[in-house]
Amino acid sequence: MVEHETTLTFYGGVNEIGGNKILLKDGDATVFFDFGMSFALKKQYYSPPFLSPKNEKSLQELGILPKLDGVYRFDEKPPAVDAIFVSHGHMDHSAYLSFVKREIPVHCGETTKTILQAFGEIRKADLEFNVEGINFQTFRTGSTVKVGGLEVEPVHVDHSVPGAYGFIIHTSKGAVVYTGDFRDHGARDDMTREFVERAKSAEPVAVICEATNMTHVSVSSEREVEAKLHHVISQTEGLVLAEFAYTDVDRLNSFYRTALKNNRCLAVSLRQAYLIEALSSDRKLRIPRLDDEGVLVFRKSKERMYTWEKRILERYPDKVVDVEQVSKSQQNVILSMSLYDLEQLVEIQPKPGSCYIFSSSEPFNEEMEIDFERLVNWLRHYGLPQYHVHVSGHITPLRLKVCLKEINAKKIFPVHTENAELFAKFMRDLKSQIIITDKGREYRL
Repeated sequence: MVEHETTLTFYGGVNEIGGNKILLKDGDATVFFDFGMSFALKKQYYSPPFLSPKNEKSLQELGILPKLDGVYRFDEKPPAVDAIFVSHGHMDHSAYLSFVKREIPVHCGETTKTILQAFGEIRKADLEFNVEGINFQTFRTGSTVKVGGLEVEPVHVDHSVPGAYGFIIHTSKGAVVYTGDFRDHGARDDMTREFVERAKSAEPVAVICEATNMTHVSVSSEREVEAKLHHVISQTEGLVLAEFAYTDVDRLNSFYRTALKNNRCLAVSLRQAYLIEALSSDRKLRIPRLDDEGVLVFRKSKERMYTWEKRILERYPDKVVDVEQVSKSQQNVILSMSLYDLEQLVEIQPKPGSCYIFSSSEPFNEEMEIDFERLVNWLRHYGLPQYHVHVSGHITPLRLKVCLKEINAKKIFPVHTENAELFAKFMRDLKSQIIITDKGREYRL
């Protein structure tokens, strides 16, 4: 391979959890890894839905969308980027594909493409999430994607959304490893193990790793989560309300299996139902299907239905339940309910002995900001105790250190963290050099 200058520039994921936008240049090849929304930056200026960005100019003005030439649809310059690789389908890694020139190919796993296209249908009018016209190029583990002189090797990892990948990027200076978001305590720790082994064998010059979980670390596994759910639900006499990310299929499986064990049905939202149907063609995922026994679809009380919602209602009429039906059979239902659906409780009227299981990160998850105080007020009003049963989508510090020691890269660039200094001190006895990044600064390898 001809030797060129190889550089990394971090346009997001610096001093924040998420917002990853990592530019790698090697000779003539220019590639982004992830192109996500920065929730932390956006929150400083906006409070949706009433104060929301009206166009991309305001996002650039405020530094939420980085100022880049030849990347965005709204600039007339020719494409200055050869490709974008997306590690997984969470918004903080993928949402700002919305603004990217459609001539730039977007490489992602097949499952990620399915998720992003489903999001695109659900959020059709959303300025900040529109994947229409994107040139998706899909891969699976074992593929190698060539971009100019670069060879990008995607390897699956375990995360709280299916179809997550890390990347081993073969540059003229040697291999660069990007972990994306990963963990080794979920349902598929074997995938993360394979990624670490492959990363080690590449003898990388650099690893770009997520370092989300450096404080308030909770140690648990998906198996333990399922056992805890059974412990709570088996003792509940009334309705079980459950909040969990609708992209988290491991959690979906845990709730579904627990529902069947306790002679209950799991009633999912229309949004979750739409995604389940979209993913049902992927046989490797092993998730409940909408026509399976023990699955219901909850129709909220509202007049207007979107086209994609009508599609689900028309295809599965025997599976649809409304507030009245849920209210009448509370002891037989686990109702998956977003925090923005709490108004439905007025008509459901939960019976004494009902409970609420919060099964997302506390008090925020990556998909949405949670107004925790309002949640507590609703639960207090209806006499609903709240259980928090969750396992993180991100690797814990001690396990991360073991992985980084094994990979043994010359340099480590922590991203996706608010605690880079803590990370650097914790990892300081590794042989690798820890580099704390500045946003927009170019780093030579």
